[in-house]
Amino acid sequence: MPKHSQHRRRGKYALDADDIDWLENTPEADDGPPEGDRWSTWDQSTPLEKGPRPYPDWLVTDLAAVDTEHGVLKTGKEADVHLISRGVPGTDRVCLLAAKRYRSFEHRLFHRDSGYLEGRRTRDDRTNRAMAGRTAFGRQAIAAQWAVAEFEALCRLRGLGMPVPYPVQIVGTEILQEFIGTPDGYAAPRLAQVTDDLDDLWEQLVDAMVTLAREGLAHGDLSPYNLLVHQDRIVIIDLPQIVDVIAHPSGPSYLDRDARNVATWFAAKGVTAADPDALAALLRRESRIPV
Repeated sequence: MPKHSQHRRRGKYALDADDIDWLENTPEADDGPPEGDRWSTWDQSTPLEKGPRPYPDWLVTDLAAVDTEHGVLKTGKEADVHLISRGVPGTDRVCLLAAKRYRSFEHRLFHRDSGYLEGRRTRDDRTNRAMAGRTAFGRQAIAAQWAVAEFEALCRLRGLGMPVPYPVQIVGTEILQEFIGTPDGYAAPRLAQVTDDLDDLWEQLVDAMVTLAREGLAHGDLSPYNLLVHQDRIVIIDLPQIVDVIAHPSGPSYLDRDARNVATWFAAKGVTAADPDALAALLRRESRIPV
């Protein structure tokens, strides 16, 4: 496993020698873990902010656990994904997690927000106006909404038996989820990097998309770049923009676009069963949208 890095935090104010000596000799002053980068955040999430029960056996939920950073797995326009390990010091209890951290409103790109958020109004009119006007508060609300939407989607799809990472917990705008990859920290390849067993992977993906459509849902941004292949199985990731195809005014178009994106890619790779129009028609039928 990659060696972790240690981080020191600077205080807001400068301290003189007497201050430092007092702090170093005060037991309660240093509440950081003896190793790693932070204490486990498991107890910072309510039961509704944790993944579906029963919790998987591999997940470390001990309050004595620490989280250790191992670097960035993926960067994106709205969020970055980091690899962390959560383990209990002095034991062999450890698991790898992918920490998806949505950027602060100053550093995110909101080019996609208007279309996806059209069907996601809140109960608070002031918040809705702020989001529509992209005020500072509104963009903060949007960032939080993206994280909550993705976490809820992962929980819902996991309950349906869909091939998605297990959602561990959400803390603010950070989603902790199952790391899809090897035990030593190598992430599973994206579908775009895979050349073998494409006919079988196509069938797996169609089955997953049909399950989504039957629930009245579309991924909303499906492509070979947000599908992983792990142990010969398709895994769907990046779900903050999941769309209710019935409630959203442009829902059917998102369904069609998902079908077109993946079927066109598979067809170009020689999968004869991959037909964009046929897949779109199938998904519309399963979601009870008129063809």
